[in-house]
Amino acid sequence: MGGPWHAESDEELLAAARSDPAAFGAFYGRFEERILRYFLSRVGDAEVAADLTAETFAAALASVGRFRAKKGAAGAWLFGIAHHTLAMSARRGRVEARARRRLGMPPLELTDELIERIDALAGPAVELVRELPLEQEQAVRARVIDERDYADIAKDLRCSEAVVRKRVSRGLAQMREELGER
Repeated sequence: MGGPWHAESDEELLAAARSDPAAFGAFYGRFEERILRYFLSRVGDAEVAADLTAETFAAALASVGRFRAKKGAAGAWLFGIAHHTLAMSARRGRVEARARRRLGMPPLELTDELIERIDALAGPAVELVRELPLEQEQAVRARVIDERDYADIAKDLRCSEAVVRKRVSRGLAQMREELGER
């Protein structure tokens, strides 16, 4: 990534974003695809995933002043917002656009080309993850798709790191085997 923000850490970008919108733009560039993949793997619909991604970044921009690096990594903070956005969407049965409205952002308009690009992010791997046994699916999603560390996953799944590592390993091996057969 070029530009004046390419060497900054994610946490430094968020600190700078309080006074420089370009810093938030750089942060967005680093995480857009990961957040899109996160939503796409959960909702399976490119348009909904794009809406949820837009709402997540709008909420992050609106609350960037509350980010504290001492409390955790910027990526974890953003995925926390994404998780909350998804939960609220599921609870209400629709994508909430409150943060975007508060910032005066127009509704997201998706072209066919953008929808195809988002769908391509999922690829066959997402389908293979869905076919895994539930415990392996949860571990692989958390480690590979959400890029979380083993200790964090173990805490959420209420098991040891060794168990999580084994579930991820077995899940990925099963996916490789399945890809080989296809």
